[in-house]
Amino acid sequence: MSDPRTITIIGAGLAGTLLATLLAQRGWTVEVFERRGDPRMHGYAGGRSINLALAERGLHALRQAGADLGVMQQAVMMRGRMVHPLGGTPELQRYGRDDSEVIWSINRGELNIVLIEAAEAAGATLHFDRRLEDVDFAAGTMRVLGEGHDERRAFDTLVGADGAGSTLRARMMRMQDLGERTEWLDHGYKELEIPPGPGGAFRIEPNALHIWPRGHYMCIALPNDERTFTVTLFMPHEGPYPSFATVDDGPAARALFEAQFADAVPLIPMLEEDYERNPTGMLGTLYLDRWHLDGRAVLLGDAAHAMVPFHGQGMNCAFEDCVALADRLAPGVEFADAYAAFAAERMPDAAAIQHMALENYIEMRDRVDDHDYRLQRALELLLQERHPGRFVPHYAMVSFMRIPYSVALARSELQRGILARATAGLASLDAVDWAALDADVRARLTPIAD
Repeated sequence: MSDPRTITIIGAGLAGTLLATLLAQRGWTVEVFERRGDPRMHGYAGGRSINLALAERGLHALRQAGADLGVMQQAVMMRGRMVHPLGGTPELQRYGRDDSEVIWSINRGELNIVLIEAAEAAGATLHFDRRLEDVDFAAGTMRVLGEGHDERRAFDTLVGADGAGSTLRARMMRMQDLGERTEWLDHGYKELEIPPGPGGAFRIEPNALHIWPRGHYMCIALPNDERTFTVTLFMPHEGPYPSFATVDDGPAARALFEAQFADAVPLIPMLEEDYERNPTGMLGTLYLDRWHLDGRAVLLGDAAHAMVPFHGQGMNCAFEDCVALADRLAPGVEFADAYAAFAAERMPDAAAIQHMALENYIEMRDRVDDHDYRLQRALELLLQERHPGRFVPHYAMVSFMRIPYSVALARSELQRGILARATAGLASLDAVDWAALDADVRARLTPIAD
């Protein structure tokens, strides 16, 4: 039997619309308020447009909502990282063992539209051009503005899915200290575009995440279903060349690319124009000590735990939040109890993937073309074959399985030590002491099930 109360969601982005779908399917009355216009009418007006990497965690959530088929029609498979070394030949480093272990590149705007339509089809009511202005938690009312409207509406409970700059979180902070703190990365990003080639074809290998690692900075390119690539340059905001302070206009950007990303220059015909036109984005990690205000409000996704994009798990983590919260909101369960249980379940995992996302930036920009890294990656795959279910590569645990992020982090740290010990001082895997290595694996790792 469904609960007669209404759940009000702030934000009709990815997490808000997925949660609305899951709850409406369970019989809840769901209302969603979004400050932006309907992207089906006005076009997508989101913030960051970095392409999203959809992995098994996110796909599982979409399956629960019945939205996976519509989403996958827009997705482009990525088998691995196509690493472009300086002055060398590009090489594909697979994410998994074969095409059953891949991730998918998806455009944020297209995905959002699919999920908006899924939410409405499930019975949720979406209000666009309606900005949350204020909340009176004592009275259970909120003030909403937009399109000439200024109204106060009653609510039973509020769910904040309104992103890293969450208005609901700010209003909750007036009632109780949530322990909010943001650690800004000293690196930012700038977006460029590789257009389709002659005849509308992809200009470079489409089924890969392309990466140009250069130590303290890097460039990546993710494919789109329009046969374009979204190119993102990551480098420090300040400091000696190169940084956004020193590469401060189009000609300087062209000079940087010609020196460091020469094979990408012919692919980006609007390089200088894109560089000057597109803003420099900020990257940060949001931490909270509390995600909910008793039963009156709860936060999820970026509103609760925004992270840097370098593990491609921000959306996948938010989608896991949606499933976990929907499962906790069983009929008859008090909101306060559901929110407390949800936070207890998800906070350790959010902290773990935030940590791994920061780690992965160093790996992507500085290690993927390093000899030691490549040797350990090769050994990882061999150990996966020798000890199935016991030694599972880090990337597989995060992207192809749904074990808790916190478990993946703990096991990854153990495995990193095993790999480092086994390859210390080796030029190749020919000299590996397999007997000692197998014993090390069995002693430190227990079998794991997804």
